[in-house]
This record gives sequence, C-alpha cells and structure tokens, in this order.
Amino acid sequence: MKYELTCINCPMGCRITADYDGKEVTNIQGFTCARGKAYAQTEITDPTRMVTALVGVAGSHKPLSVKTRNPIRKPLIFDALQAIRETTVRPPVRIGDVVIENVCGSGVDVIATENVE
Repeated sequence: MKYELTCINCPMGCRITADYDGKEVTNIQGFTCARGKAYAQTEITDPTRMVTALVGVAGSHKPLSVKTRNPIRKPLIFDALQAIRETTVRPPVRIGDVVIENVCGSGVDVIATENVE
C-alpha cells in the first residue's frame, strides 16, 4: 500500500511517500531529515498524538487545562478523552501535576498545564 504524508515535526512540512506491505515500511522518499523518516515509519505503523483537554475543578466554574505528557496511540484517544471528561480535580494544582496516571493503560500520564489555587 502506498502512503502520502505531510511531516509535522518541523515547519518545513515535507511531503513524504512510502510503501507499506503490512509488516515493513519501505521506499520512504521526500523527507529532508531523519525526523521525517522516523515520523513516516511511526505514522504508518503506530500513529500517536498529543491530547489536550479540560477537566473540571471542584468549587470553580473555570476548567483546568490538561494534556498528555507524551503522545498516545491514536486508537486510545477517545477513551482517554472520556477518562478526562469524567475527572474532577481539587485545588491546589500546579503545572506538571499528574491529573490522571497511566490514562487508559497507555503508560502516559495526563498532566496539568496551568496552576489552580
């Protein structure tokens, strides 16, 4: 199967093409750096994304901004968003505090991206 991707690792946005036989990514072309080649291999075989969202704060109308510490596998995104939606935190919360540990068994924590008093 032939894939056409736009690399998102830097502002260059290289147009990458690659072949995938179900086991191995081959014939990768169009990247200008090693990060582009690695991006194509990962995006085709096991795509991941950062997830950003809001969680409720007990006693406040203003939600708390959170994100995954690292990208998580794409098939887990909607389950992770559901887990985040069901979470409420109690102040105080500091930037970098773990809000959900190992969200959906992904091995990735959801962390606060702002302080709440």
